[in-house]
Amino acid sequence: MKTILLVDDSATILLSISNILTKAGYAVEKASTAEQGLSLFKSGAKIDLLITDLNMPGMNGIDFIKEVRKLPQYKFMPILFLTTESQQAKRAEAKAAGATGWLVKPATADELLNTIKLVLK
Repeated sequence: MKTILLVDDSATILLSISNILTKAGYAVEKASTAEQGLSLFKSGAKIDLLITDLNMPGMNGIDFIKEVRKLPQYKFMPILFLTTESQQAKRAEAKAAGATGWLVKPATADELLNTIKLVLK
């Protein structure tokens, strides 16, 4: 079973996305800040995919994925942004930082699951 880490400062998003992923057969870890997510990675948790928000208090999503990419075991793990942002400049910045894909909230369950299937091949 693949494990997905969800990082979002919205409890509602964490709950709804977690429910979708669990029903689809994924194990789900959750963090409400980038710092919490980073400590999970540093503790050696086995994570197959990261889905993170961009705008969060403290460390933002771009800085978060830059930190994750510095960890050798997560250099090639797929990372998806799930965010309300849709500007091309932000997408380019995220891609340069190491993001694999980008979904704009509110994404449908189908959009989310189809994108996950693509990146977890």
